[in-house]
Amino acid sequence: MALGYVALVLHAHLPFVRHPERDYVLEEEWLYEAITETYIPLLRVFEGLQRDGIDFKLTMSLTPPLISMLRDPLLQERYAHHLGQLEELIVKEIENNQQNGHIRYLAEFYHQEFTKIRQTWQQYKGDLISGFKQFLESNNLEIMTSGATHGYLPLMKMYPQAVWSQIKVACDHYQETFGRPPKGIWLPECAYYEGLETMLAQAGLRYFIIDGHGILYAHPRPRYGTYAPVFTESGVAAFGRDHESSSQVWSSKMGYPSDPEYREFYKDLGWEADYDYIKPYIMPNGQRKNTGIKYHKITNVQGDMGDKAFYDPYWAKEKAAEHAGNFMYNREQQIAHLANMMQRSPIVVAPYDAELFGHWWYEGPWFIDYLFRKAWYDQSTFDMVHLADYLRFNPTQQLCRISQSSWGYKGFHEFWLNDSNTWIYPHLHEATERMIELSNIEPADELEERALNQAARELLLAQSSDWAFIMRTGTMVPYAVERTKTHLLRFNQIYDDFQLGTINATFLDSVEEMDNIFPNLDYRVYRFSGNKEQGTGNRE
Repeated sequence: MALGYVALVLHAHLPFVRHPERDYVLEEEWLYEAITETYIPLLRVFEGLQRDGIDFKLTMSLTPPLISMLRDPLLQERYAHHLGQLEELIVKEIENNQQNGHIRYLAEFYHQEFTKIRQTWQQYKGDLISGFKQFLESNNLEIMTSGATHGYLPLMKMYPQAVWSQIKVACDHYQETFGRPPKGIWLPECAYYEGLETMLAQAGLRYFIIDGHGILYAHPRPRYGTYAPVFTESGVAAFGRDHESSSQVWSSKMGYPSDPEYREFYKDLGWEADYDYIKPYIMPNGQRKNTGIKYHKITNVQGDMGDKAFYDPYWAKEKAAEHAGNFMYNREQQIAHLANMMQRSPIVVAPYDAELFGHWWYEGPWFIDYLFRKAWYDQSTFDMVHLADYLRFNPTQQLCRISQSSWGYKGFHEFWLNDSNTWIYPHLHEATERMIELSNIEPADELEERALNQAARELLLAQSSDWAFIMRTGTMVPYAVERTKTHLLRFNQIYDDFQLGTINATFLDSVEEMDNIFPNLDYRVYRFSGNKEQGTGNRE
């Protein structure tokens, strides 16, 4: 019998970025990079584990915007072209570096990797969600949902209809995608406020994840800290992030991804190659960008980017195996200690952004692969577990009132509400009030119904926490501002046209094509009154 459990949890999310009205938008490449460096490599890891008889257990969220983009034919076509450009460029790199042994070695490595990416892409016919779904059905993956557009829920709490719409639309979309209701939800940015659990119960959800301090500052004080979930008064369980295991990966100073053997993210061929040579593979306007082809490792040199030594995937993979072993060893020691103190089976919840593994930390998928293999063969102290299964194995937990929290800077809400982005909220609140007003209208014809549904889509898209986050970080700010304003302007035009009885069918056709998320959305979701059946749970 294992002494406890480890739950590795990945949050796979990107904002909805899709521009059929333009031939090229740099921000669409967020998806293409994540497909190449994270989503397909993870699928390949899952396939290898399953092939080798390792019954791995991993919990993963796939947010509605990400699912929608991965299943969109236009974006699938554009990704295939993006991958083709990478394949063409790396062939040129091999040809042009015949006399440069290490660069040629790395170029041949990338060529092999891109070939494998192409094979997996074709294996799933461009529909990666079908790949993740097969591991859900084999019970290796537990897939959670998130907010419909990753809206920051505590900043909407004065409008329960808006919070409910983020939750309900997400759950309905999950049901449409996977043919079953979701068991759990990754709250957007792990942001929680007291009372939110009631809506989660009404939506049929059984658990959610929050940051550790949301549990640690609960009332009464949880007797097991973050090493056991707690039940809320609605019966929905809350799991808290474990600080120790998180810091081993997240920390910029002591985390594994900062090891000098690993690939340097910020030194890319797109910025370093001769301009005329790289021009066909950068932005159409001639501006340089990352290509994903990187030849240098982090190294120990305390200097500028020009001081980096060449990367070697062989030694990086060895280091990933070493770090996976270290992570496993630390969890063994941690769980053995906790089990002795608690006199029951602890759970260590280790949640991360999925895109960390592969995109930001190139070796991350190798780390995951080694971790599951080592945990399967080399230890018996803990079992890897799904969060829903842990609740099934341990149905009685302490009842607590959780503290308001997020996993952002300082643990609360200021990253999404500060001088850089506070201007958006009066506009979002006004649009929310207008949407609630519209939700009580019964359409006279199909055109009005379409307009009301599109108004709901535009509001949901404007509410994405990603835009406020980007404004705060200071990167790609003009795009985040543009997206926020665009969705609000589209919403307000629909609202004004509705008020005047002059719905513009041509305009509606256009925005339906551009913002085509949630094709089965029913605007009446904003009629939420709070009178829904609540869930139940076993409590201590």
